[in-house]
Amino acid sequence: MGTREDLLAATKQCLADRGYARTTVRDIVAASGANLAAINYHFGTRDKLLNQAMLEATAAAVQQILDSLPADRAGDPAARLNTFWHKLIDSFTADRVIWTANIESAAQALHSPTLRAETGAAQQQARAGLTEALGAGDPAIGALLQTLIGGLLVQYLIDPDHSPTPEDLAAGLCGLAQLTTPD
Repeated sequence: MGTREDLLAATKQCLADRGYARTTVRDIVAASGANLAAINYHFGTRDKLLNQAMLEATAAAVQQILDSLPADRAGDPAARLNTFWHKLIDSFTADRVIWTANIESAAQALHSPTLRAETGAAQQQARAGLTEALGAGDPAIGALLQTLIGGLLVQYLIDPDHSPTPEDLAAGLCGLAQLTTPD
């Protein structure tokens, strides 16, 4: 690996160990063996490096979930979605620090046009991926799933014992569909 990749790998480890807000450039430098100037050279700022590492770590976590789903997309879409919700919630527990870093980075993006643009682009990619994997090619479904994931994540991180279950989500989506279907 080169210095850029070393910095990203070290930053992902720091995010997992310390979270977004508590990861310092000194932590990254110590973990990567690179020097401080390398962060500025390759990424410009600590926040850009943290954001890139967080986006990659989050995308990898979601891709791992999607890759573990049954390959038969034409089979039972409800069962496939239910499996996705279960695995996602399990990931919220197993990879809690990465998911917390995701929320922390969103707050940082509100104050940085560059980070906001990068995060927005990643959100568009996530919607497209969800559309392909679970939305039967319908971008509206991908958008709804992404919105549900964000809300579920916040609820789960704050109060996992009282956050919606996959069954709650399925029942709510069915009820919502009935309410929004024209007569």
